[in-house]
Formats: sequence, C-alpha cells, structure tokens
Amino acid sequence: MKLYRLLTEDDTSAFCHKVTAALNKGWELHGSPSYAFDAGRGVMRCAQAVVKDAPGTYTPEIKLGEQ
Repeated sequence: MKLYRLLTEDDTSAFCHKVTAALNKGWELHGSPSYAFDAGRGVMRCAQAVVKDAPGTYTPEIKLGEQ
C-alpha cells in the first residue's frame, strides 16, 4: 500500500527534526515544502508531504506516524 502524511510544524528546528525522523523511518519527500504565516498565532508554519510504500492493506485505523 502507498501511505501519505503531511508533516507540519512551526518554523523551528522541530520541523526539521520531524521530517528527518520520517526520512529515517523510510518515508520519502513528496513535492516541495510549503511555508506560510499563521496570522492567528503570529508564527510562520512549515509543511512537507511524505510518502511510503508499506506492506498490507490500507484502512483508516492505521497509525501513519507509527509506520
């Protein structure tokens, strides 16, 4: 099955660590990162899509972060 996640975080090193952790678990970058201002919180936010091929059949109960 093909899995998809959209990783998001404030523009801090935490975002880079989140993406790095996913890459080290076998996820691959998908597309370009996004960067936008969160006016409600007054901070910049980052997003990066990642995909992964995994054995099994997809169900909505799958915990994507544990894959």
